[in-house]
Amino acid sequence: MDFESIQLSDYGRASADPSPVNRMMAAFAADFRDDVDVNLGVGYVNESTIPRGLIEESLRAVLADPGKYRVALNYGGPAGSANLIESLRRFHLEHGIGGLTEEVLARNEIIIGPNGATSLLDGLAQVLAPGIVVTSDPIYYIYCNTLERMGFELCAVPEDDEGLDADRLEFKLRELGERRREVRLLYVVTINNPTCSILSNRRRRRLVEVAARLSRELGRKVPVVFDKAYENLIHDPAVERPRSGLLDDELGIVYEIGTLSKILAPALRIGYLIGPGGPLVRAMVQKTSDAGFSAPLVTQEMASYLLDRHVAGQIERVNRGYREKAVRTRAWIDERLGRELAECRGGKAGFYFYLTFERIETHERSPFFRFLSRTTGREEIDGPAGRKHPRVLYLPGEFCVHAGGELVEPGRRQLRLSYGFEELPRIEQAVRLMGEAASYAAATV
Repeated sequence: MDFESIQLSDYGRASADPSPVNRMMAAFAADFRDDVDVNLGVGYVNESTIPRGLIEESLRAVLADPGKYRVALNYGGPAGSANLIESLRRFHLEHGIGGLTEEVLARNEIIIGPNGATSLLDGLAQVLAPGIVVTSDPIYYIYCNTLERMGFELCAVPEDDEGLDADRLEFKLRELGERRREVRLLYVVTINNPTCSILSNRRRRRLVEVAARLSRELGRKVPVVFDKAYENLIHDPAVERPRSGLLDDELGIVYEIGTLSKILAPALRIGYLIGPGGPLVRAMVQKTSDAGFSAPLVTQEMASYLLDRHVAGQIERVNRGYREKAVRTRAWIDERLGRELAECRGGKAGFYFYLTFERIETHERSPFFRFLSRTTGREEIDGPAGRKHPRVLYLPGEFCVHAGGELVEPGRRQLRLSYGFEELPRIEQAVRLMGEAASYAAATV
C-alpha cells in the first residue's frame, strides 16, 4: 500500500531539505580527519580559551552553596536565574559594557534564552508576524536561512567599513514604497558574521534613528535588534569601544542580544536579551517556557559565579590569544594570497577574515574549492584513493550573501576563514595550501 508523505507545515517542508551550507559541512565532516585536514570553516571558539579549571571551580561552588544557588540541579524559571540576571547587570555596569548606566538598565529587562543566543533569535522569528526583515549583506547566513524558512522576506543592505550602510538602507526603504508597512524588524550583527566588519557608534545611532522614524511613519514600533555575539572579542586596541543602542532609544524599540559563549564556553548555553518590557519580551519569555524553560539552571548559576569573580581576567586572556592569532594569520594571508586579493576584512574583532579575490572563484564548483577539497580528479593534486592529501574547509562567499541581493557576483569570489578553532601551525599550513589552490585556480582559468 502506498502512503502519502507525512503532512508538514510550511516551515517543516522548507526544513526537510538541508541548506547548502549544512550539506557541505555534513559531507566534509563525514570523513574529516582531525590529524590531517584543517577546518577553517567552523565558527567554534578556540579550545584553549575555555577556562576548564574555573568552570570546575564554579560547579563545586554552586553545589556547595544551596542557600545562594537554590535548587541548581532542578528546573529553572522561564525568564532566567535571578542570580545570573543580577550578575549580568553588574557585568555591564562595572566593566563599562556599551556605556550602559543604572538608569538605562532600570528601564529595560534582561531575560535568559533556553539554549544560547541562537534560541533567542529563533524565538523572535516565532513571536513576530511574518514580514520583511532588514539586515546587512553579507548576511548572517544561519539565522537568515532560518528566517526565510519561517516565511520572512529579507531586505539585505550592503555594508561598508562601518557596518550596514544607513544611506543605502534609507534608499531601500523608499524603494519598498507601501511595502514598508511589511517591515517587522531591523536585525544587525554588530561585529558582522561573516565579515567581522565592526558597526561604528555613529552608524549604530543612525540605525536607531531610522527605525524610530519608520516607527513613527507606520504608527507602530519597528524593533531594531543588535546581535552583539562578538562585541566582547574586540582585540584590536585601536578600535572605538562600542556604545549601546539602548542609550539612544526614545521609543522603546532597541533590543540587544548577548552571549557568554565566546568568552566563557559555548556549552554553558548562556544567551541573554536586554530590552524594554512589553508584549515582545512577555512573548519571548512564554516562548522560552514552551521550549522547556531557560538554559539549564546549574549552568546559569555557574555563569553567574564566573561573572562575579573571574570575567575580567578571562576576557583579557581570550582577547590576547585571538589578537596574536589575528596578526599572524593576516601576515600569512598577505604573504600567500595577497597578490590575488581585492579586499581582506576582519582581524580586529571576533575570529574571522573575509577575503575577496580579484578573479579567482571560491564556490563549491570552482577549481579553488576542488583543489582544497581534493576533488579535482587528478591524483597528483588529490592524493591516492583512501589517502587524500590534507584538505582545507572554508565557508564559500556564495553562502554568505543574499541570493536576491546585490552581492551575488562578488560572493562567488569570496570566502570566510576562521582563525578561531585551529591552532597557529595548522592555520599556517592551511593558508599555504590556499596559496597553492589559488595558483592552481589561476592556471586552470
